[in-house]
Amino acid sequence: MPLLSLRGLSKRFGQTLALDRLDLDVAAGEFLTLLGGSGSGKSTLLRVVAGFEAADAGAVLLEGRDLSGVPPHARPLNMMFQSYALFPHLNVAANIAYGLKRDGVPRAERAGRVEQALAMVGLEGFGGRLPHRLSGGQRQRVALARALVKRPRLLLLDEPLGALDANLRERTGFELRALQRETGAAFIMVTHDQQEALALADRVAVLEHGRVVQLGAPRAVYDRPATRFVAQFLGTANVLEGRAAGEGFDCPGLAATLRPEGALPPGTTACALRPERIALRPGAQGPNSAGGVVEEVAFRGDDSLLLVRAEGGALLRVGHAEEDGPPPPRGSAVRLGWEAASVVPLAG
Repeated sequence: MPLLSLRGLSKRFGQTLALDRLDLDVAAGEFLTLLGGSGSGKSTLLRVVAGFEAADAGAVLLEGRDLSGVPPHARPLNMMFQSYALFPHLNVAANIAYGLKRDGVPRAERAGRVEQALAMVGLEGFGGRLPHRLSGGQRQRVALARALVKRPRLLLLDEPLGALDANLRERTGFELRALQRETGAAFIMVTHDQQEALALADRVAVLEHGRVVQLGAPRAVYDRPATRFVAQFLGTANVLEGRAAGEGFDCPGLAATLRPEGALPPGTTACALRPERIALRPGAQGPNSAGGVVEEVAFRGDDSLLLVRAEGGALLRVGHAEEDGPPPPRGSAVRLGWEAASVVPLAG
């Protein structure tokens, strides 16, 4: 039995449909990230699971128990908010102990569990400080400790790393992953950061218009996007329009034929091709090759991004690794090629 089962969840705010008959299962001990654009329903989904919003239809089942009508404080899960929501008048230890005190945990046990939580997030000795005397990263750790101190089976995190700078965000993300493994709790994390979602999660759920449009392991979702939206949202793949023709896919925009590894689904009208899967191949001819002219070159550190205008008029994003030598300058005529496994048919 899944730890959490969401069945047919729907939620409207006026004329806006935030969740549309959404189904999702989360296993015990799983780290799941919810990824999607603004208004896709990510934060609404967390708030419905936590009990801060009531679904218009559907069910939230935790270990088979229907949580309909159960108030947030009585649900056996915790939520960490993007704002951290620390009490400014309480010191760190009191903030962490707040939920335990409300639950009637004896003073001595509270103190011991607070110390354990502080050690878990690397804040030993900070118990007496007030929130305004902490850095953003330290406040984030206090909020996390407060969420973990109650030892929930399920922890909901709404953009928990959003307020941190890039270096601290990456380090804290890996620490968060380590904590999840250590505690054995299931984590559901909302993020808009694609790299963060791919790096931390066991599975990624991509939401669009209140529905899960693709769910799977990070590499599987990245390598084999199911729809145009997923292909362009996650890693900005090239989406190439055309039509299936025999064993190939005729793409007028490339003036070329794409040939995937397997048979194309009937009626395929678009395929995805990731920029890093395309290589400069002088003299390349036949299927899975195209010619074009370099319009722009952007240095990105470990690679360069080329914008290549294909012979059929399509603009291709092409990744060029530094180890392959300097990129061709603007105005260069180039030949491009890619492997059959890199051609991904799209639905919708």
